[in-house]
Amino acid sequence: MSKRHMKCLAGITVTAATALGLAAVPTAAAGPGDHVVRPGDSIQRAVNAARPGDTVVILPGTYHESVLVTKPGLTLLGTGGRTIVRPPAAKGARAANACAAGGNGICVVGTKGRTVDDVSIRSLTVSGFSKSGIWASWTDGLAVRKVTSRNNGTWGIAQERSTRGDFRRNTATGNGDAGIFVANSVTEEGGATDTRGTTVLDNSVSGNRIGVTARRVRNLVIDGNTLTGNCSGVFVVGDESKPAAGAMTISGNRIVKNNKFCPATPRLSAIQGSGIVLTGSESTVVRSNVIRDNVGSTPLSGGILLFKSFVGALNTDNTISRNLVRGNQPADLANRDTSGTGNTFVSNTCGTSVPAGMCAG
Repeated sequence: MSKRHMKCLAGITVTAATALGLAAVPTAAAGPGDHVVRPGDSIQRAVNAARPGDTVVILPGTYHESVLVTKPGLTLLGTGGRTIVRPPAAKGARAANACAAGGNGICVVGTKGRTVDDVSIRSLTVSGFSKSGIWASWTDGLAVRKVTSRNNGTWGIAQERSTRGDFRRNTATGNGDAGIFVANSVTEEGGATDTRGTTVLDNSVSGNRIGVTARRVRNLVIDGNTLTGNCSGVFVVGDESKPAAGAMTISGNRIVKNNKFCPATPRLSAIQGSGIVLTGSESTVVRSNVIRDNVGSTPLSGGILLFKSFVGALNTDNTISRNLVRGNQPADLANRDTSGTGNTFVSNTCGTSVPAGMCAG
């Protein structure tokens, strides 16, 4: 066969693949370590058949199921907005696995003695689950990238009891609680978990109760995110347990008009117009964020707030510096935890502060 004919056939093959919506599937999808899932197939069946290190390629379509991953090293790879995971269509049907029984979309779950490591979830949409779009527990090195998690009942993307998570370039919108949630445990009290450098980077988070919640955790970075239209942008939650929450960096975020109103819960007052809130945190750095036009009349309203936790834990040794904080009400900066020690406000550009005198210009 001539080179010209070979090129012609190659062009026909590419055109056909594009027409079928397969062009987004990586070349590696044909390899022995990859499993291709088509509409009508089961993602869970492919996950069950996969071995550590394999990739499950999920072609465009809507998949009505929950997916439970308990093997290390797997990658779930979709085609962005064209790969959609939704709850099973038949209501009242028996839950297929523990992830479905918990009301979650995609779960990565290990145990205390055996974490599930280095799982990657990329380029897909998870929507409409009663609990979380993506739920992780006892994991290490979980990567969630370019995922859209929307309209789930509690959390968009959530991690507990886990380390070195990487949540990057995701979209979390319209979820009942936090768009992105990192916690030590949701079922037990205890000291803050050292997340060993979990990162929440370059995400777009809107229309949730809280944009990003860091609850009883330490050693993470929240950077470069856009948070708007939530009740609160970033919420750091600590309590009296030791080690204390904190030792994190919140930097380079754009936190604008988080003015949705969320009523009080048994553990938290009403929220509206909150940019960044620290409660019971220590040694947290808040720097170089743009925080504008967050407006409300609740105790937690304003641009950047230090607030004594609801069990009485104080903020200590936090540094708030070089932020642009304008147009927030009732104040751009507010230290409402005056019993806390070692907290400093340095070189912030703002108009109003409580107490007065904390703005550089």
